[in-house]
Amino acid sequence: MRRSSITVRLAALFAMAAAAVLLGFGVFIMRATNAHFEEMDLYDLHAKLELARHALAKIHAPTDLRDLPGHLDDALIGQEGLSVAVIGPQAETIFATTGGDFPTPLLLRRSAYPDKPMVWDRNGRRYRGIIASVPFGAESMSPASVAIALDISHHRDFLYAFRRTVWLTTVGSIAVMALLGWWITRRGIRPVKEMTDVVNRITAHRLHERVPSDTAPVELAGLAQSFNDLMTRLEDSFRRLSDFSSDIAHELRTPVNTLMMQTQVALSKQRSVEEYREVLHSCLEEYERLARMIADMLFLAKADNGLVVPSAETFDLGEESRRVAEFFEAYAESAGVRLTATGAGRVSGDRLMLQRAIGNLVSNAIRHTPAGGEVSIDVAEAADRALLRVVNTGAPLADPERVFERFYREDPSRTRGSDEGAGLGLAITRSVVLAHGGVVAARSEGGRTTFEMSLPREAP
Repeated sequence: MRRSSITVRLAALFAMAAAAVLLGFGVFIMRATNAHFEEMDLYDLHAKLELARHALAKIHAPTDLRDLPGHLDDALIGQEGLSVAVIGPQAETIFATTGGDFPTPLLLRRSAYPDKPMVWDRNGRRYRGIIASVPFGAESMSPASVAIALDISHHRDFLYAFRRTVWLTTVGSIAVMALLGWWITRRGIRPVKEMTDVVNRITAHRLHERVPSDTAPVELAGLAQSFNDLMTRLEDSFRRLSDFSSDIAHELRTPVNTLMMQTQVALSKQRSVEEYREVLHSCLEEYERLARMIADMLFLAKADNGLVVPSAETFDLGEESRRVAEFFEAYAESAGVRLTATGAGRVSGDRLMLQRAIGNLVSNAIRHTPAGGEVSIDVAEAADRALLRVVNTGAPLADPERVFERFYREDPSRTRGSDEGAGLGLAITRSVVLAHGGVVAARSEGGRTTFEMSLPREAP
């Protein structure tokens, strides 16, 4: 049963349940029928016993006993299958019908238990009989014992035929119920097969396939919806992975092509030591850019797998933001951007990692702020969290929900100059904030773009 199909299991269980019900019902019907026949026979036996009582009540003297057979014959005329015996006080047979061969155990009971019939077989026939003490009309005469029996062979034959019919019907019904159970189960699990067909069609190029949850049974609707949600997440992850692979290939191709071109130009003819030195310096800048990009990607890979574990150190987030502002002050002045940092708020976390996250936000804000604009860093405390906002003036974000994706770049019109980075800074910021149990979001309104970090004051 463990290796059989669900259809076979349910059909077998359905057949067993039907067998139990039908067998129980058959046994109940047969017992009820047998009890009904016994009740009818007992009623007839007591009715004939009353006839015998009436006949014996007319005996007022021993001399009247010679008339008793005639009275009983007249009373019992036309009663086929009926046997009657009247036994005197001295165990002498006063009257007996033809075939009235009563068993000794019944006669020994005498008048005891007249309401409990006895059943016996004799010469291929079956009988049910009772015996009771019946008084004569004369009080001076001792009571006689009257034994009455009915031939119930027809009841036996009927019950035998009925029992055989019940068992044959039960066996046939079980077979039919098993087939119906198999057919019903096959139709019942058809949605599972349809779901399986959909799943089998899903490949790397057909991730858009979905299981129809609106037409699925109630029991499978939740499973179908969960599977569709899973496929949506997988499709999104596959798309991001594909985009990430394309972006990383593009980002790595640029410095590699630059290095190849510079090397080819340097080797195209004889050059002086100073010229070679300039080429090496230029190559070194590209190598540093590659190293930073690779380090950033490794950091993001570790963050995706939960391997970034920040240390727990309590410090003032406002003080760290002012240090970051001092570091970027020269960059902001060269870009013609005013940079300020205010506020205070204590948090528990990794100081260097949070410095990097704030630096990425500030660098991104300066890069996308036009000359004459302003970038402000504000730190505040709210309940059990510390809030840090980096606000800059300039063009609004085209898609605030995607700015934290890897290699994502806003419209070039938002970028001041040609010094845009590789597009990993904001992704790193989000990974750092998530590692600290916080959240980061971006929004644009009223000509200002705000990046907000919300960090718990206690390390998670």
